[in-house]
Amino acid sequence: MIHQRKIGIPLRQSLAILRYILKHRLRGVKRYPLVLMLEPLFRCNLACAGCGKIDYPEEILDRRLSPAECMAAVDECGAPVVSIAGGEPLIHKDMPEIVRGVIRRKKFVYLCTNALLLSRRMDDYAPSPYLTFSVHLDGSRSWHDRSVCREGVFDEAVAAIQKALQRRFRVTVNCTLFDGQSAHEVASFIDNVMALGVEGITISPGFSYQHAPQQDIFIQRQASKQLFRDVFRLGNKRAWRFNHSTLFLNFLAGNETYRCTPWGNPTRNVFGWQRPCYLLVDEGYAPTFKALMEETDWARYGTGNHPKCANCMAHCGYEATAVNDAIGHPLKGLRVSLRGPKVEGPFAPELPMDYR
Repeated sequence: MIHQRKIGIPLRQSLAILRYILKHRLRGVKRYPLVLMLEPLFRCNLACAGCGKIDYPEEILDRRLSPAECMAAVDECGAPVVSIAGGEPLIHKDMPEIVRGVIRRKKFVYLCTNALLLSRRMDDYAPSPYLTFSVHLDGSRSWHDRSVCREGVFDEAVAAIQKALQRRFRVTVNCTLFDGQSAHEVASFIDNVMALGVEGITISPGFSYQHAPQQDIFIQRQASKQLFRDVFRLGNKRAWRFNHSTLFLNFLAGNETYRCTPWGNPTRNVFGWQRPCYLLVDEGYAPTFKALMEETDWARYGTGNHPKCANCMAHCGYEATAVNDAIGHPLKGLRVSLRGPKVEGPFAPELPMDYR
């Protein structure tokens, strides 16, 4: 069993999210968001192998959500956490104003960045318990630079992380794993991330974006489960800090048969409210958050229901499922928290494929 696995989320944030969830459950609300995925632009200063966001024509890449549109999305959605992604958010000239507006609403904002602009833009922000720089690092130096298709990016990102930590910003690392990475490589990478002193790490297998320029880099579902089991086995007693619930880690290790909760992380971008989730493009958009929640045919999506979802194990789909499971079954959550994910024995059954 895996021991000493810590959750890298401050108590203030955990309690705020718990209060939010309990309020909705007591009211009998069936569907509610946990994290707003806010994409104010698609423009990026990298062309990563596993991302299709910059595949849009120039007129789309030049579009931006205004601060007012961003605040309207935050208010309309009501989620306690706002993850600002893109594209590269630091390209947006109004990003400091957007972040300040989210913080004023006492929402916890994760500003996702490849960190190429972070060092020179850091003075635009002030440390706050509500602000976290979430820096993308997809493995070791060689793996990360290969995944972003440019040499030197890993070193620039690490330098920016160190600078942000020195200035007392909250910093996490967001890692996407791709095919070919060994358990020993991943474990060594996590050790190095922990040594940097970041708050925690978010980690999940890459989703096979339909428009990604390279399709052979994505891990298949069964291989993902085995990889995470092997990584967690190596992580025994290393005291890694994850920005995940323990039951999501248990899911990654193949020990849970979960359906995804796409409405847990709704996405607002330059086109509107994206159906059904942050990752699945070309499924249409809703004009309002209310329309997204009430008019989307949620039963069409998720592993087992839609072929595009077949290999997905991303946290934006399954973290909300795991959190709700932990609240509904607190003793189960505590047991996994104390013992860690199971790394031996058969995997939990897969969902039946029911493509309609």
